[in-house]
Amino acid sequence: MHFKTNLPLSVGFISLGCAKNRVDSEVIASGALRAGFKLSSAPEKADVIIVNTCAFIADAKKEAVEAVLAACALKKKGRVGWVVVAGCLPQRYQDELPALLPEVDAFIGIDQINRVSSVIRRLVKGGRGINEISPCPRAVIHPPADRILFTEAPYAYLKIAEGCDHQCSFCAIPQIRGKYRSRSAAGIVREAEALLDRGVRELNLIAQDVTRYGHDLGAGKTNLAGLLRRLGRVGGRFWIRLLYGHPDHIGDELLAAMDETRQVCRYLDLPIQHCDKRILRMMGRAGDENSLRKLFLKIRQKLPGVALRTTCLVGFPGETDAAFQRLLRFVRETEFDHLGVFVYSEEEGTRAAGLPDKVAHQTAAQRKDILMRAQQKIVAVKLAKAIGQTGEVFVEKEKNGAKHVWMARSRYQAPEIDNAVYLRDDAGRCKPGLLVNARYVNARGYDLVAEVEDNGN
Repeated sequence: MHFKTNLPLSVGFISLGCAKNRVDSEVIASGALRAGFKLSSAPEKADVIIVNTCAFIADAKKEAVEAVLAACALKKKGRVGWVVVAGCLPQRYQDELPALLPEVDAFIGIDQINRVSSVIRRLVKGGRGINEISPCPRAVIHPPADRILFTEAPYAYLKIAEGCDHQCSFCAIPQIRGKYRSRSAAGIVREAEALLDRGVRELNLIAQDVTRYGHDLGAGKTNLAGLLRRLGRVGGRFWIRLLYGHPDHIGDELLAAMDETRQVCRYLDLPIQHCDKRILRMMGRAGDENSLRKLFLKIRQKLPGVALRTTCLVGFPGETDAAFQRLLRFVRETEFDHLGVFVYSEEEGTRAAGLPDKVAHQTAAQRKDILMRAQQKIVAVKLAKAIGQTGEVFVEKEKNGAKHVWMARSRYQAPEIDNAVYLRDDAGRCKPGLLVNARYVNARGYDLVAEVEDNGN
């Protein structure tokens, strides 16, 4: 197939990994539109495929490489003209990838996502083997006010910082994304206002650690508590949600700001990874079982009704059965509303990669299963207690194949990662982005079934 070299060329996306990557893909897509390109409805229909990759753990890297090879196969068949690989994978393996994947036309790093359109123009003019990657990311990307949203409902992810300063021994994120870099509060508020003006009704603040926001801006500048209060003063009926915090940075000021700012959901995502003191120290993390217990008790006292999500890492080198049993007891005792469990993945270049006493993958997988079964019982009890109660829910979209049934979420459920609410609306009052009052009438697995009580808008 002969590909046209005059505009407008069409650009298709394969966006992998976390919500932070999603924002980067939206920035790239917005830049492509401004540069005169079209966005394709599907990657295989595009002239140019951009694969925005994740390289956090082995499974993510495998998924990324498979997606890149699939895109290159389409190119080989003549169905697309060029393949561009962006994000964490080329950033982490910038020296190795060009030789390993010679079929790829260009590699783009973390700092270069605003340059993708110029890279495509160079490819159209005959350029090949383009490698636009800075050795260590330092940029702070400011998404345009009119950026394309890849979410399927009227919510958006609002990235408030880049990078990470934590030195967890198992994690490669600081190597990939660089040091922590906060965006200006003024810029974040402007973006929030623009999104709200476009009909977005849920702002999900994201960073590798949102609770560390502002520490690098200088004394007296701002912190997360100050940012929340500024966002609350924007006014209007919408939700603010915090994703990806850190137990070390939950202070009274932040909890007070969450309590005082009515738009802020009483929801905290605080990955503990473990509770065993010895394992935590080997992970490069502070705290222990007692300090974590006190922290979650304080959070629940300061924010009654708060939903707590956490993540645990099992199979870390040196995790004995006794250490795992301690974690299991802690999870049962704390009764988290949402729990994610990951099996340890050894990552080259991390301090944990050299630790002795490896845990067999089968053992780690069994431990994950045990934790998830324990969590399933906790959730079943919580959902049973919710039946008959009422609350505000966020209407996302109609459920496929179900008449008068909508996909919705409560303030205690984050998009894409938590359970959902199936909302019955026989009167036809719902629409995407509406905040309505609902009564919970049943539970199905991890999800709730509700009925519209009264349109609160």
